[in-house]
Amino acid sequence: MDIKDRAVLVLGGGGLVGTAICRKLMVERPKRIIVTSLLRHEAEEAVHSLRKEFPRAGKTFFVPWWGNIFVRYTSKDLNREEIIDNPKTRAMLIEDILDELTEDVLHRSSIFHLVNKFKPDVIIDCINSATAIAYQDIFQSARALLQDIKRTKAGRKSVSLFDTAERLLCTLYTPQLIRHVQLLYRSMHTSGTTIYVKIGTSGTGGMGLNIPYTHSEERPSSVLLSKSSVAGAHTLLLFLMGRTPDAPITKEIKPTAAIAWKRIGYGEIKKRGKPIELFDCPPSRGVRLNSVLRLSMKNVAKPMRKTLKSVFIDTGENGLFSRGEFEAIATPGQMEFVTPEEIAEAVIYEIKGGNTGHDIINALDNATLSPTYRAGFLFESAKKHIEALEKEHRVSSVAFEILGPPRLSKLLYEAHLLKVCFGDMVSVMKTRPSVLSLKLRKRIESDSNLRSSIISIGIPILMPDGITLLRADEIKIPPNLGENELPISKKNIDLWAHDGWVDLRIANMTRWKSRFQKIVRMAREIPVMDTSSRYMNNSKYWDDFKKIDPGKLAGWIFSYEEEGMRMKA
Repeated sequence: MDIKDRAVLVLGGGGLVGTAICRKLMVERPKRIIVTSLLRHEAEEAVHSLRKEFPRAGKTFFVPWWGNIFVRYTSKDLNREEIIDNPKTRAMLIEDILDELTEDVLHRSSIFHLVNKFKPDVIIDCINSATAIAYQDIFQSARALLQDIKRTKAGRKSVSLFDTAERLLCTLYTPQLIRHVQLLYRSMHTSGTTIYVKIGTSGTGGMGLNIPYTHSEERPSSVLLSKSSVAGAHTLLLFLMGRTPDAPITKEIKPTAAIAWKRIGYGEIKKRGKPIELFDCPPSRGVRLNSVLRLSMKNVAKPMRKTLKSVFIDTGENGLFSRGEFEAIATPGQMEFVTPEEIAEAVIYEIKGGNTGHDIINALDNATLSPTYRAGFLFESAKKHIEALEKEHRVSSVAFEILGPPRLSKLLYEAHLLKVCFGDMVSVMKTRPSVLSLKLRKRIESDSNLRSSIISIGIPILMPDGITLLRADEIKIPPNLGENELPISKKNIDLWAHDGWVDLRIANMTRWKSRFQKIVRMAREIPVMDTSSRYMNNSKYWDDFKKIDPGKLAGWIFSYEEEGMRMKA
């Protein structure tokens, strides 16, 4: 796409790669660039630097925005510990991660506020999402909870048990990642974003399980492997987003090397934004190694009241490296490195429609094994074999609720009931909805085998009166989310009936008639003389509407009515 006169949002624009991308974008003359960072001073400093470098762009061209895009908007300026330490904000975080995705959850999220405010045509995501999520360290949170559980089981009262359990819920990687991608997709869809490019990570700088760079006794550490796991899961979620028809064009550039560098200099060495304080432990203050080694001790080393200063190379988000550290990782056979400018060049080229060969989403598209001609050819023989066995055993193979979702089973059985009561689509279209409802009710009342087959797989039957429910002990819809009793209202009944109840009400029969009419209309709009490969859902496909095929109907509903059609072969 042409970037000229387009609004571009650069997530993590204050970082090493983000800044390089902002610079590279200037050649393409976008309308404006929104530069985001976690902290206010980072975003404002990045914008100040860019304005100074590109004075002709104007004071309103670069727009700073700051905050945590993984939490709700009201918490965006709090650090993670502040959110988790406060029971109120901690409960909000758990709710936003684990509850169902509703419009309220979407609209109160930071990412929705950001995207909806600026409505960017292009989003370039330079945030190291895998690190942000995985380095919350679920293993440490789990160990803390296990310690509290042990103390409680031993009879020692633990005042922190509930807090520790909630802290563990806050660190669950997969729910956080899923919710982030859901909110991002919905936000971009609402705002009309055209293209989304992610700068991803392999988690190990391109190295394998033998990576020697780790922060624990494990090699590699569980936390480091969590980073790679989250990064991989993130890629697959973006792969799915790229196969969603109404999603923006989705790409991911995944560097597999260390990214360097921002500057080289001399000065105070900082770790996580704080200077490294110097301590001294002369031999006279040495600790004797006896039976126990304390990992943390007070007043052993003597504060020198100075900070560490040295020559460094600034690698951006990865921090300051010494000459020795930089030489070690840059040694051939180790991580080596790639420059942010090279990443920026690949990103811009991909946005403009070029093929760099570095788009992971495209690579997955080309490497996956898609549906085959052989499988399609064999489908008909498999179907005929099933139909022959149905006749031999005098049964109808409708639904078992193993494939899921319950909505599929509900649709299959409703179509099956119409089939056994009326035979073909034309007859259904000629019958009043009230009569359809009446005949289906009589069939359910008289056919105990059919009735049993439906409710035994967890699909209830809602009778035409709208208040009588035929069911087994367990039902699939509504799903059990920890509460055994839910309030009954017309709104809830309509929702549950839609999601997984065979619905015999007149309104639902009207819906089925409308479906059949739409199918017939679509087929008859196809020119009779057109025998090309252009159309599939013609009259012949539907056997001239003289049959009702539940599986074929459910597939059509998922593809057209619910817009769930596969996008790519």
